[in-house]
Amino acid sequence: MNALQNFHGKQAAIQTHALDLKDAHECARADAFVLAQAAGSPFHRPKWLHAVERGTGQEAHCLIAEQHGEIIGLLPLHIIHSALFGRALVSSGFAVGGGILSDNPAAIKALAAAAWRFAECRSCPTAELRGGALPGGQWTVKNDAHANFARPLTGDTEAELLAIPRKQRAEVRKGLNNGLRIKTGNDDADRRSHYAIYAESVRNLGTPVFPQSLMDTVMDGFGEEADILTVLDGDRVVASVLSLYHNGTVMPYWGGGIWDARRLRANDVMYYALMNHAREKGCHSFDFGRSKTGSGAYHFKKNWGFDPDPLSYAVRTADGQEPRDVNPNSPKYKMQIALWQRLPLPIANRIGPWIAKGLG
Repeated sequence: MNALQNFHGKQAAIQTHALDLKDAHECARADAFVLAQAAGSPFHRPKWLHAVERGTGQEAHCLIAEQHGEIIGLLPLHIIHSALFGRALVSSGFAVGGGILSDNPAAIKALAAAAWRFAECRSCPTAELRGGALPGGQWTVKNDAHANFARPLTGDTEAELLAIPRKQRAEVRKGLNNGLRIKTGNDDADRRSHYAIYAESVRNLGTPVFPQSLMDTVMDGFGEEADILTVLDGDRVVASVLSLYHNGTVMPYWGGGIWDARRLRANDVMYYALMNHAREKGCHSFDFGRSKTGSGAYHFKKNWGFDPDPLSYAVRTADGQEPRDVNPNSPKYKMQIALWQRLPLPIANRIGPWIAKGLG
């Protein structure tokens, strides 16, 4: 075990070191720590690190802080390399969360320092912490760009419907009257139909689609803690969402619908059906995930009765370097997004994964 640095406190030294992600026992220790933390997320878990590396080729690492031989802090990392967007050390790659998982101030400081040394050693001019404990110091905090939306689930299907604000509830009822069918699963057919819908949906938004291999490795890695819920109009798939399950919370993560899904209210039906499906699986809360402040998705989630919880991200950039910009709302990408929306779907699906795997 190679210590990166010792931070001496009043009781004992805190050691930070890189977790051996090939060691099943060490990964199990780290996973147990994540599951025991209220702030832990799927994106802190070794299985997420492994899935992203296998699905995109982006290198996975994990730093941990220990005291008296016990884990007291953890920081999942991916080195995201792109010919278009450069290199960055990201926690976590392809995730809406991550960052330093600890409530120990000394461990937080130690992991932040270790992460920056790690970035420097691997020629990453930028390090991004997507949530978690904020390290301060030379890290710049952004706290107004994104918000998360989560709330408890109710006791039954009728109560779930009544928990939705009146105007949005009316949209759900319209969708329920359209005779749409719901299917859940994780087999090859579910994955293919989901990816087709998701790819079309993000193309329509002007965004390159992630590789299907990423979604396959996440499904494989999470097993029963991930599934796909699909909405069908007759035999036609119109909307689909891949969800993660973590400590009693369902997180609809990659989802979308075809153009006709809006007329059918298929997305409204999909999320309501997912709430009921998750409750049947024993979940007690629904995490709608993050959205950019003021975006259409942001207002959509507020319409469902979810209150925005502002997220804080920390970024550190080497002296003289500009932080990478992969924000699709950035003005410099406006023309590219408009062009991408007009691409034929087969071309977008062929080129998109190569671009998207470098966004992280």
